[in-house]
Amino acid sequence: MTNRQLFLNHVGQTSPSPLSLEIVKAEGSKMWDVDGMEYIDLIGGISVCNIGHRHPLVIEAIHAQLQKYLHVMVYGELVQSPQTAYAKLLTDNLPVSLNCVFYTASGTEATEAAMKLAKRYTGRTQIIAFTNSYHGSTQGALSIMGDEYWRNAFRPLLPDILHLRFNSFHDLGSITGKTACVIAETIQAEAGVIVPENNWLKALQEKCNETGALLVLDEIQCGLGRNGTLWAFRQFGVVPDILLLGKALGGGLPLGAFIAGKKTIDAFTDNPVLGHINTFGGNPVCCAAGLAAMQVLLSENIITYVKEKEELFLSLLSHARIKQVRSRGLMMAVQFASAEENKQVIDKLIAKGIFTDWFLFAPDCMRVVPPLTISIEEIKAACKIIIDCLDQ
Repeated sequence: MTNRQLFLNHVGQTSPSPLSLEIVKAEGSKMWDVDGMEYIDLIGGISVCNIGHRHPLVIEAIHAQLQKYLHVMVYGELVQSPQTAYAKLLTDNLPVSLNCVFYTASGTEATEAAMKLAKRYTGRTQIIAFTNSYHGSTQGALSIMGDEYWRNAFRPLLPDILHLRFNSFHDLGSITGKTACVIAETIQAEAGVIVPENNWLKALQEKCNETGALLVLDEIQCGLGRNGTLWAFRQFGVVPDILLLGKALGGGLPLGAFIAGKKTIDAFTDNPVLGHINTFGGNPVCCAAGLAAMQVLLSENIITYVKEKEELFLSLLSHARIKQVRSRGLMMAVQFASAEENKQVIDKLIAKGIFTDWFLFAPDCMRVVPPLTISIEEIKAACKIIIDCLDQ
């Protein structure tokens, strides 16, 4: 049997007709399949590969850690230098109130843990999220997912969940003294890149402060430079009580985290003890890779050029069939007349060597979230192929 047949028969599928591209190599902003076809990667592992595939310094850090230890025990009594060094670098580059890192194995688990922490810390039960929000697919994260189509098949879900409209000032009145936390994406990704407007995010933080609810900002997709600043919340003049991270955090390896004040996270240490634990969160190899990736992100001035690359994409993605391009940094949604047309365009692009897809809550929009290291020449080449496909 071929690898493709083995894949279809023995690997769990998430759609009736997976792409089934057999990728054998990825480097920088490109991938190659088993037939030698080259693809410009406009997905970046869904915002995972912010510094590109297989950056040499990340590979070097992984190799160095492999010579020491892989897994010993993530949480407990052991001090592990990859964890502590990465936590120090993260908190050095965050507001002083976000000074304690709790590692998880994924962004979804960071969401789950933050929901638990908010309940434990406030003694309240209500959790508020927003329509068209995405925070993961496990039961708790699914409960706050902002789209009934994705939730309905798996009910019953968590009780005491309320969904408000993103960017609605009126809906903020629903945040009360019963609310444990409000969870929002700083910039909504799967909704098709929806940005907070008219100081709405500031108003949200003020309402949380007024009612004693914790503000949880999800930067699992938009953090670590994706939107043109290291943290997207810096662009809106707010500071969350809890910050959720994942995807690019591990430099290509699986890693998530939630970051808060130490006093807040210490609520997990007693009554009950071990309030949140996991087996692989903060795995030393993943932390070593993530630490190296963040050092690259900061030292090579990669974020400095995000805005310039965004503007280049916007200048080149002009066509009668494109209805709108919504963007913030290198997170872009290219909107077509319908989901069907978008699917046709995406299929043609993949056949031409451009790897992209669509958004969960905006199926009429094509995803453009390449590695932040994508070159000017690669942007021009990708956009030319996109425009040529639309002309055809």
